[in-house]
Parts: sequence; C-alpha cells; structure tokens
Amino acid sequence: MAQASPIDLCALNDQVLLEQIRRAMSQYGVLVFRGQQFSHDEQVKFAQRLDGELHAKTSSAVLSKNRFGNEALTDISNVGSDGNILEAQDRRRMNGISNRIWHTDASFENPCGRYSMLFARNIPPVRADTEFADMRAAYDALSAELKTVIEPLHAHHSIVYSRHTMGFDFSPEEQAKLPGATHPLVRTVEGSDRKALYLASHAARIIEWEVPEGRLLLKDLIEHATQREFLCSHQWELGDLVIWDNRTTMHRARPFDDKQYKRELTRVTTLDLPRQAHITNKAA
Repeated sequence: MAQASPIDLCALNDQVLLEQIRRAMSQYGVLVFRGQQFSHDEQVKFAQRLDGELHAKTSSAVLSKNRFGNEALTDISNVGSDGNILEAQDRRRMNGISNRIWHTDASFENPCGRYSMLFARNIPPVRADTEFADMRAAYDALSAELKTVIEPLHAHHSIVYSRHTMGFDFSPEEQAKLPGATHPLVRTVEGSDRKALYLASHAARIIEWEVPEGRLLLKDLIEHATQREFLCSHQWELGDLVIWDNRTTMHRARPFDDKQYKRELTRVTTLDLPRQAHITNKAA
C-alpha cells in the first residue's frame, strides 16, 4: 500500500499521469488518494479513463434497483434510498456485511475484476477500516513443493456460496443471475510479472479435486495469506479514494456499529480485459 501525492483525479485526463498510476498499481497493489471530490458520474468516468470497461453484474444489482441509477456504481453503505440507516434485517444490509470476510471483487464473474476504486462520501465518527492482504507476498512465501501442487489448479468462485456461509441466501431466481466463474488458483499478473494467489471467500471448490479436500486447501491457503506479515490496513478519511488490484490483493471491511452510524462509500470496479482498446473507446 502507498499514499499518492496530492492530485485532483476528477480532472485528470493526462495519459502520462494515468500510466504512472497504472505502474504504481503494479508495484504497490493498493494506492490511497486523499482529498478527492467526485460526483457519482465523475467517479465512473475516472474509472473508465484509468482502466476501461466496468463491472456491473453485482450481487446488489439482483436484490434491488441501484439508488444512483447506475449498476456500475456500487452502493457500499448502510443507508437506504430514503437516507436512513437500513434496518438490521434488511436484505441489503445482510448482503453488505458479508464484505467483512476476505474476498476479491467480481471474482465470481468472467472476466473478473481488475481495479476497484472505493470513495468515501460519508464516514462514521468511529474507525471502520478496510484491510488488505498481499497475495503476491503470500505466494512467494509458499514452499516450492506446494507451489508445484497448486499452480495447475482452478477454483470456482460463487458469491452465492460465500453469502450462504454467512447465513444469507439468494432466492432461486437471484441465484440464476449469479452462476459464478472459474479462475486459476495462481495467476501471473501483467505489469509486475509476479505470481499471486487468486483466492476469496467466493472460492467454493477446486475444480480438479474432490470437494472436501479442495475446500480444505482453499481454507488453508486463505489462512496462510492473511497472516499478519501480509496485511495492511487503511483508516478512512472523508474524500479518500482507495484503488486496489483484485488480482494481487484480498480485502475485507472491518466491523463498526452500522446500526448507529452512517457509512456511505461508492465503488467502481473495472474488468480484467485488454486495457488499451477499452480506454480508447471510453475515455472521450
């Protein structure tokens, strides 16, 4: 994780500076930009300028209509369309608190997510940090024998599975919209050319292994990757934009009293597609 120099991302359209941000993302995996002032539309447009096509098939989209009118702008908050804190048993709240388990955004889609950009619009007067795990460092620390075992493997990622483990269930109609996706367990990440574990609470099973053994392997790898030496934490301030690479990190929200305090953040996630063609088409 690194904090970037002061820069107004809302107005940023300089291709040299945008490329510098991409290179810094390859190096650090997580970048913090303080003091930003995005409208909803400006946040979406910046994400397109930086990285191209956007993820819009979110779990929130199958539960209710987006209150911002754009499914690519994910509502990461405990506030309803009336501006009030969601009731404790509201399905949107129950779905949202599952972000407190380790995950990568959009790993249940194909193509999966590349960058996530989370903007703090309203933060509580208590700490509500976001924690990150460095999946490149976690891979590097594995034994040579284990690396040989896991590199040919693939995991099926399903947000239906991860939400079920938290006691939240989608209806059959909702599940049909969230079939999941299969991805390699180890990825070589373009830009840094380093290998990284690709894990998440969404990872339901290993394709090549029987279910009990495969799930135990996934559990062991997540426990390994979330050891203290691989972690960093971000303490939110109003106006923060945090960008992370889902291919090289896992993350989780840390709990706070969301029945008492409002917390409103908006997230845009880009898709892991060849970048240049999409930026050319979208950045105008």
